[in-house]
Amino acid sequence: MTRVNAFYAQSGGVTAVINASAWGVIDTARRYPERIGTVYAGLNGILGALHEDLIDTAQEPLENLRALRHTPAGAFGSARYKLKGLAENRAEYQRLIEVFRAHDIGYFFYNGGGDSQDTAHKVAQMGEQMGYPLICIGIPKTVDNDLPLTDCCPGFGSAAKYLATSVREAALDVASMAKTSTKVFILEVMGRHAGWLTAACGLAGEKTGDAPHILLFPEIPFDEADFLARVKATVEQHGHCVVAVSEGIRTADGKFLAESGLRDAFGHAQLGGVAPRLAQLVRDQLGLKYHWAVADYLQRAARHVASKTDVKQAYAMGKAAVQLALKGQNSVMPVIVRVSDEPYKWKVGHVPLEAVANQEKKVPREFIREDGYGITPACRRYLAPLIAGEDTPPYRDGLPDYVTLQNRLVSRKLPPFQP
Repeated sequence: MTRVNAFYAQSGGVTAVINASAWGVIDTARRYPERIGTVYAGLNGILGALHEDLIDTAQEPLENLRALRHTPAGAFGSARYKLKGLAENRAEYQRLIEVFRAHDIGYFFYNGGGDSQDTAHKVAQMGEQMGYPLICIGIPKTVDNDLPLTDCCPGFGSAAKYLATSVREAALDVASMAKTSTKVFILEVMGRHAGWLTAACGLAGEKTGDAPHILLFPEIPFDEADFLARVKATVEQHGHCVVAVSEGIRTADGKFLAESGLRDAFGHAQLGGVAPRLAQLVRDQLGLKYHWAVADYLQRAARHVASKTDVKQAYAMGKAAVQLALKGQNSVMPVIVRVSDEPYKWKVGHVPLEAVANQEKKVPREFIREDGYGITPACRRYLAPLIAGEDTPPYRDGLPDYVTLQNRLVSRKLPPFQP
């Protein structure tokens, strides 16, 4: 078999375990030196390929690469950059193939969400059209857990563990001060269309009356009057009320409660903060003292409280991507297949990229309580194994000891890219 190089890139919002997938790719590729030469990484994701900013991972000390397994965020740099369709803009796809050809790259591993899987599929199509032998494999990644056809998605379990932990701790704080201070605490979590992270907050409460008392999902239309009535009743019964809310909750007419009117690089509506909006309602309509917080980047970067399950699965997806490529599979994505809940068992499968691209997996109705404000036992059974186990990073001087890579670039061989 011909020995060729590989290209790996990180895409979109990063996670606490995306670098574990990167190490899974690099570590596995190094075990097949007769098939895979250098593993290049894109500086700032797919932009690294477009601008021929290729990182030579072979120049990185091995101890640094191994430390990727416990380091959060995107060690090679990520980017929110959506390539247009082949018919609209062939130039970008042609440029990718030209860069791959110039550096003898025969494997393309793209680590991202639904938009990224669509890109990997289109690059595979372009390689075929241009007669260039290229195998493209998507690697699943998203804290939102909204990729279809995989039981769960690397990145979600650790974010879920962080949020459930944070809600439990914050709820104890609120309860202890509620007599004279805050009565209502609202935590805003990520989730534009799918409320998986909000559902994860529900793990913090184990019995009736435990916080969080109210969960607000994008899958359930927001009813202002009903919400306020529920808050009022909860405060009267428990002395305080803890709310977890997805950033993407909508009213019955489909409008985001916190839409800012702006769009991001992928064309998605930018959301302007639903927690302060709800807090204002609580203040104006109920006159209750409140506090709100936005988990924001903290939920996706919290490697110090990562799920052991999540770390294992992230590495496994990177490893499987290389193994699928070496078997000649093209335009596919490895997935996690749940075998059983108790005991929790899973295995690796794979699906076509075209079946994953630009699709979203929402929280099923049977996972949301009948009243729309909590999770069901079925949801708890699904979520619990995903946050299980601890995988504590090494500490130095009292803080997690994370790695910053040297990221040495190879020399360019082509003229600068002109978009």
